Amino acid sequence: MSEFNAETVEQVQSVPAHQPEKRKWTRIEFVGVALVISSLLVLLISPGTLAGLFNSVVDRVFPTVVNVFLTGTVGVAIIVSVIIGRALERLGFTDALMRLFIPITKLMKINSSVVIPSIYNILGDINAAGKIAGPILVRSGATKDEQKIAVATMVQSQQSFSTFMLGLVALTAVGVNAFVIVVLAVFIPVIFVPWLLSKTIYRNTKAVKLEDLPRFTPETRFLPTLFNAAREGAELLFLLIIPAVAVVFAVIGVLDYIGIWSSIESGLSSVLLALNIDPETGILSILASPTLAMGTLAETAASLDPRLVIGSFILASSGLPLSTVFGQIPVIWAANSDLTEKEAMGAAALGIAMRLITAFLLVMILSPILL
Repeated sequence: MSEFNAETVEQVQSVPAHQPEKRKWTRIEFVGVALVISSLLVLLISPGTLAGLFNSVVDRVFPTVVNVFLTGTVGVAIIVSVIIGRALERLGFTDALMRLFIPITKLMKINSSVVIPSIYNILGDINAAGKIAGPILVRSGATKDEQKIAVATMVQSQQSFSTFMLGLVALTAVGVNAFVIVVLAVFIPVIFVPWLLSKTIYRNTKAVKLEDLPRFTPETRFLPTLFNAAREGAELLFLLIIPAVAVVFAVIGVLDYIGIWSSIESGLSSVLLALNIDPETGILSILASPTLAMGTLAETAASLDPRLVIGSFILASSGLPLSTVFGQIPVIWAANSDLTEKEAMGAAALGIAMRLITAFLLVMILSPILL
């Protein structure tokens, strides 16, 4: 027995210990090493380059974040919009919408709640619309396709009430019938877009009876509702909106420092002009703030072709800027609905593409009639 044990021990000792496999290099590690080497070379050859890049980014981010959102009216408008949205919800606005839109959406075989974000967006703020309407869609049993329809429809209308009012000032300055523009560009899409998308891309829809929908008016007392909404609006501004805007303009700062942003900006201006949209305010709507764009348009409208004013108003009456489409909407809807960030972003991008087409077509159709 002792001989067997000794032999067994000898065999075990002769077996080589297991050597752990060497971890293979991943693609991102190669990228990281290349970045480290490049940074060291830049520091060695041209130390001021990195500092210049940083300053370019800061110079692009600072004016928009500070002047527009922190010390300007846009940031305050966002907080006020959240308060308005929550107050409307508390006053039974959502349940009233259900009563009004169920007959129409029932005919289209779509959950009536898909129009709620759009209505909130017209009166309040696009971020508040997602934060308020996302849970409503979930509670009302909306399918994923219907939630995508809601996002695509939401970005057809302006993201703040101030954009709407400043746009009316600009339209009035050039003598355009604002009522016709508002009806066709702001209110009709609330019905037309869900119908179109439900028949083409997002077909998994179903009609919902009023009896099957929950009541949406909260029972929270009115004053706590207002104070909680103000806090919610501030959180939305500082924790979601400003970071998303900073990312977009940081990228622009990098492109500007490299020297290719001017070419991109020139190409974008040419495209906007071809679509009958004022390039200056169009770029502001796309990259910075539609409210800021409409404020600029209200001051310069008298010197512009009325067709460009109409096109700029319709474009601004949307879910732009791009930081909203690719930053705020995905984050907010992923947190408050069944959609992933990718799904929410795809629906928002589709809606913005439809908005560009709408701006071009309405200018082409209405210009001979209104001008």
